[in-house]
Amino acid sequence: MMQLLTLFINTFQKKKYNRCNNSKMHIIAVNGCCYGRDNKPDKGEYQKLCGQKFWTFISGNELLYTDIIEPLGHKAKERNEEFLEQYSQILNKFTLEFGNKFCVDGKINWEKLVQFNSSIQV
Repeated sequence: MMQLLTLFINTFQKKKYNRCNNSKMHIIAVNGCCYGRDNKPDKGEYQKLCGQKFWTFISGNELLYTDIIEPLGHKAKERNEEFLEQYSQILNKFTLEFGNKFCVDGKINWEKLVQFNSSIQV
């Protein structure tokens, strides 16, 4: 993490140097975090803005950090339902395949399973 932060600072300093020909331009590096809090955002070389401060900074809307929760929740639910459907399908497929290969009348044939998993292949 520290290497990434060092890279961030170094890259910003290079970009700032290249843009500082205009003395009226004030450039600030911002490390944005979508959630959380940082009560000391001034990190010297950059500002770390978290949670509401970050969302307000990028949008100008002090309520955006809560306004986006409901739409994100709906999207997550849609994706979760899609995931669960696909997960169940794969689980059922593997269960059927396992049962066909290694079970007799619903009982696992452990010897056959261990041989499949661990025997020397010829």
